[in-house]
Amino acid sequence: MSTYTVVDPATGDRLAEYPEVDAAGLEDALRRVAAAHTSWGRTTTPAERAALLHRVAELHRERSEELAEIIVREMGKPVQQARDEVGFAADIIDYYADNGPALMRDQPIELSGGEGDALIRTSPIGPLLGIMPWNFPYYQVARFAAPNLVLGNTVLLKHAPQCPESAAAIERIFADAGFPDGAYVNIYATNEQIEQVIGDPRIQGVSLTGSERAGSAVAAIAGRHLKKVVLELGGSDPFIVLSTDDLDATVEAAVAGRLDNSGQSCNAAKRFIVAEELYEPFLERFRKALAEVEPADPHTEDARLGPLSSAAAAERLQSQVDRAVAGGAEVVLGGQRRDNFFPPTVLVGVTPENDAYREEFFGPVATVYKAADEDEAIRIANDTPFGLGSYVFTTDQEQAQRVADRIDAGMVYVNIVGADAPELPFGGTKRSGFGRELGRLGLGEFANRKLIRTNAWPTVSGTTGG
Repeated sequence: MSTYTVVDPATGDRLAEYPEVDAAGLEDALRRVAAAHTSWGRTTTPAERAALLHRVAELHRERSEELAEIIVREMGKPVQQARDEVGFAADIIDYYADNGPALMRDQPIELSGGEGDALIRTSPIGPLLGIMPWNFPYYQVARFAAPNLVLGNTVLLKHAPQCPESAAAIERIFADAGFPDGAYVNIYATNEQIEQVIGDPRIQGVSLTGSERAGSAVAAIAGRHLKKVVLELGGSDPFIVLSTDDLDATVEAAVAGRLDNSGQSCNAAKRFIVAEELYEPFLERFRKALAEVEPADPHTEDARLGPLSSAAAAERLQSQVDRAVAGGAEVVLGGQRRDNFFPPTVLVGVTPENDAYREEFFGPVATVYKAADEDEAIRIANDTPFGLGSYVFTTDQEQAQRVADRIDAGMVYVNIVGADAPELPFGGTKRSGFGRELGRLGLGEFANRKLIRTNAWPTVSGTTGG
């Protein structure tokens, strides 16, 4: 039985199975991405590649309903959120089509001495392997594939085993948009085969979005083979409330930050750290607002919270909540799953001695903490192995900048949630990984920033003849 199987998490129905690639198919995929890099990636212009990407974005929008329905049944994403994801993926692709050629222009260097000139030229490095997660099947692929294809790198893509149908749909879009054979190749590979791919000399770099365990394994293999790797791993993002002139709006932002994608987002707000004077009113309103959100059939147009992605995910989250309670935490809302549906859950009283204090809850579970002052809020926020995103709510502009400087995270959002954009770099520190995707920085991770230093050309005054 193949590991690449579509199981509807809302019903448990097994809908489709896709065969894993065999040894011959894997070799063919490697051969094709290597050949395409030589024949296409290194011979076309950034503008030519950008034109193809624009068509990819158009096809995402034209096929939005089809693409959305696929991921509703693959991983249970509420249908309107699925449509939004498709649209965001298209926006990312258009961003790199619009801006990639300019971002790749030669960058002159002013010389401190000597004659001639120098510049930095941005070039592709070759075929890349992308290992993608199930929680954002289109968005994750777009932010990896788009900048690298405009660079001239080619892409070998291994999607999550529960997302084979969306993986096939994406590959079909790149082909229909006019990308040549081998520019973008999907493979249904096993973990053992992926280890082989990373070690293959034709592959020049690896990007993974996933768990700490997967990131550690991939980084170790890539390190043995001296391959560049970008890792976007887990997060337990703090949501710090220091002051507010509209508590209801702040609570609304907190709810949105915790429930997006049914709570299954690496950079979701997960730990809510509230100034002592606001703690009780915030907790009361936060709990009440979350209680109004019921898990629903993800095909329903107004569904805000769907099932978790799988039975295993629901069981794992339930186990975490149970262990947190056993360690002294108190459940003030929710806490008990119904099949694969998990209700909004709020935990308080989570102490540093509790394993839950430093774990990531990948689902609609929020932990709420009381902070005596700004310093304690920052201490709690940073007391985690993760460092992906963070959120700061305050009415004091100077405090916002001061706190942002002190938070150990790759991203800080002040008085706003859900503000990701194609031009904003995404990535973390500590055990949340390294490297950046999106924006200007995302185009540079797998680029050869080549120095070209030229001496002054001799002046030719004329010729002589005999």
